[in-house]
Amino acid sequence: MEQLHLAAANHAKGQIRLPGSKSISNRTLLLAALSNGITEIHDLLASDDTSRMLEALEKLGVKIENLGGNTWRVTGCNGNLPNKNTALFLGNAGTAFRPLTAALALSGGHYNLSGVPRMHERPIGDLVNALRQAGAIIDYTGNDGFPPFNISPATFNLNEPIQIRGDVSSQFLTALLMALPLTKQQATIEVVGELISKPYIEITLNLMAKFGVKVQRKGWESFTIATNSAYTSPKTIHVEGDASSASYFLAAGAIGGDVRVDGLGKSSIQGDVRFAEAVELMGGNISYGENHIQSKKTHQIKEIDLDCNHIPDAAMTLAVMALFADGTTTLRNIASWRVKETDRLTAMATELRKVGAIVEEGADYLTITPPEKLTPNAVIDTYDDHRMAMCFSLVSLGGVPITINDPKCVNKTFPDYFEEFKKLVSL
Repeated sequence: MEQLHLAAANHAKGQIRLPGSKSISNRTLLLAALSNGITEIHDLLASDDTSRMLEALEKLGVKIENLGGNTWRVTGCNGNLPNKNTALFLGNAGTAFRPLTAALALSGGHYNLSGVPRMHERPIGDLVNALRQAGAIIDYTGNDGFPPFNISPATFNLNEPIQIRGDVSSQFLTALLMALPLTKQQATIEVVGELISKPYIEITLNLMAKFGVKVQRKGWESFTIATNSAYTSPKTIHVEGDASSASYFLAAGAIGGDVRVDGLGKSSIQGDVRFAEAVELMGGNISYGENHIQSKKTHQIKEIDLDCNHIPDAAMTLAVMALFADGTTTLRNIASWRVKETDRLTAMATELRKVGAIVEEGADYLTITPPEKLTPNAVIDTYDDHRMAMCFSLVSLGGVPITINDPKCVNKTFPDYFEEFKKLVSL
């Protein structure tokens, strides 16, 4: 297995330009493909996840052109995907797999969707059940409730509301919302139980509105899409810098010096921008510009007890920041970690213990008590999970060397992460 050895460091200083948001990139690609007109997308994330979406859309007959760098032109199909019979391999890209499942289930074709073994362990039954309520025909070819599966043409009746659980993954609701305009019928979705990761639904609604479909909602319990809704290209759209990726650099600044993150401001549509507020709660010195956030070293990192439902991905970075705190940190409402690229709750607890932390793992929480001194030369397993690799790079700022196994797993969202990180800690 490939390994990356990070030397001991005690400061982080510099400026970083963020890659595009994964969540915004893949939503934008799909909406552009389904819209009427040509969309020019600037600052699209270059990563494994977006590559899977681009490949899938091309296989579905959508015309896609690279205009150089991270600028792409997508010629929309006006809600009618040209290729009605194909098989798609989507790797471990949840932000491609879930929305494509819904869009293809409502597109009147024959499709097979599959991914890597871990994707076949990530539940999708709640989304499939919701689509079946609308009339979709989806047949599992492996284990019930999990990919892979086949999709067949169907007739849809949306007279009754579609019910979907809100407590497993917000991507299921996102997928339904983006796909239902394809039916041209009025559709109402009712969320059963507590909706997790609400800021990700805000991203979805914001982008749908940019493409001409405004969703009526009652709180977080019900969402209605009007009859004859249709996507129209906004012609040009810019992808914000990735707020989840910003978390590593904002944490590095608070732990080790002075780091400015460009490509993201306080008015971001991404919920994970609120990670900066969590850094402030831990004693960090945060300041905002129109399109940047700056994080400076604090006198002492404080322990926190925080409900992390609003920043589920970025909360992983708080778990590593907790190693530098002056007491025990508790992160709550993070059950969604268990259905990500790996079971992040168990993975995080296991790896934090390797560097000396005392960790209690609950069904939906972690408590982290930092050691008096971090254990040097720990070898961190990353579980083919980009965020595990990026989070644990921060341990080196505690003045201890650390080894990251399978560092290239960061290609999923941030292929240049370690090069950028090393620039900040080597000045």
